[in-house]
Amino acid sequence: MILRLFRIRGGVHPPEHKHPTASRPIEACPLPARLYVPLQQHIGAPAEPVVQVGEKVLKGQLIGHAQGPVSAPVHAPTSGTVTTIAPHAAPHPSGLPVVCVTIEPDGEDRWESAPAETDPFLLTPREIGERVAAAGIVGMGGAAFPSAVKLGAATRTPIHTLIINGGECEPYLTCDDRLMRERAVEVIDGVRIMLHGTQATRALIAIEENKPSAIRELKRAARIDERVMVVRIPALYPMGSEKHMIQTLTGRELPPGRLPADLGLIVHNVATAFAVHRAVRFGRPLISRIVTVGGGALREPRNREVLIGTPIEDLVECCGGFAEEPARLLMGGPMMGQVIPWNAPVVKGTSGVIALTREEIHIGETRACIRCGRCVSACPVGLMPLEMASRIRADQFDGAVDHGLNDCISCGSCAFVCPASIPLVQFFNFAKGELVARKTAQDKSQVLKLMAEQRQARLEREAREKAEAAARKKAEREAAKRAEQEAAARETGT
Repeated sequence: MILRLFRIRGGVHPPEHKHPTASRPIEACPLPARLYVPLQQHIGAPAEPVVQVGEKVLKGQLIGHAQGPVSAPVHAPTSGTVTTIAPHAAPHPSGLPVVCVTIEPDGEDRWESAPAETDPFLLTPREIGERVAAAGIVGMGGAAFPSAVKLGAATRTPIHTLIINGGECEPYLTCDDRLMRERAVEVIDGVRIMLHGTQATRALIAIEENKPSAIRELKRAARIDERVMVVRIPALYPMGSEKHMIQTLTGRELPPGRLPADLGLIVHNVATAFAVHRAVRFGRPLISRIVTVGGGALREPRNREVLIGTPIEDLVECCGGFAEEPARLLMGGPMMGQVIPWNAPVVKGTSGVIALTREEIHIGETRACIRCGRCVSACPVGLMPLEMASRIRADQFDGAVDHGLNDCISCGSCAFVCPASIPLVQFFNFAKGELVARKTAQDKSQVLKLMAEQRQARLEREAREKAEAAARKKAEREAAKRAEQEAAARETGT
């Protein structure tokens, strides 16, 4: 069966820089001296710690339980002792520390339990969702949205197609490529489990055409199930974006503010499928992941399977260290990745740690916009980046919103093609952050105003009640006095 593909607007072809790691097999990273496991590794509410300092934990043991409908639990990556539960540097764009459970490994790497293998296809869809939730699985392409919430959408909206994102369009990143090559059978098993969990009728595994080995291996493994189809898609950035992958495979555009489930679709990353295989079939929580460690500043670029909480410093060291001081250290790829502190740990959404040299960054001198329109042609969402940027520079944030700021996916295509080297993405991210800050301040102001009004109303009520009580007491005293006077008059009259 041949699936018709649809073209997306815009997009760019940045240099791939994938060969140094794509040709190297996955290797395990040595156990670090300490693991810093953040309780906030996902979109939504942070996990709440359920262990105490000094407590001994086993591999896979729950150390933080989910809070609220959008959250994910956190588990111990290895056996050892909890030494601290305190804020620590984290790979987050805010740069602020988050609460981490620090574990000092005992070197034994002992599991909490060894459950027997389960046949996933004897479970109900609800039971599959519960196991995925209990394992703390989140989107491993970088978004880190709790996967069980997506799977649960099938209980509210009929899902006909499960899309597995194996695009990996970011330069340098090859962790998904190696995963698909080396563990294709397990990936397909995870896809079939998710098919069963969503009751979808088909699964489309989309892989960019620059990964022929991954395509070949997955096609071979997918022969077990005719519902699973491996689709070769064009190598174009940002093809890995959820919206653009949906459009490429179905021809349908996801309207602003709508979710894929509204179109009968669910999208998961290929590494998430592998994690689902481990969790549902073997009861293993998400405590490790494959990370691409690359960039020109690195001595030995590799793909490493790393325990969650491993410090970036240890990860770089097990790849030979730096050949030169990096000009920029990123989590994720160079197009959408975030600058991270040196002492931050690996988290569930860490697809790559990329150490770039100054030559790789290609920072040019920013000049005035010449209104060439290249950013408009490159934008995959059909926006006008130059118009949004001009309004942001003038502090006209509402005007930027009117031109589609909230629809921007921060892919960086516009900045990549800009001949004036204008940092467009930074403008947009700044504006989004400023709008969030203003809304937060406005909400806070409204809350304070409401609290002040409630306080004033309470004071007025208390004053009124006090006056009414005083009036009642006065009336009671006067009534008592009159009664005494009347009694005295009666006695005198007698």
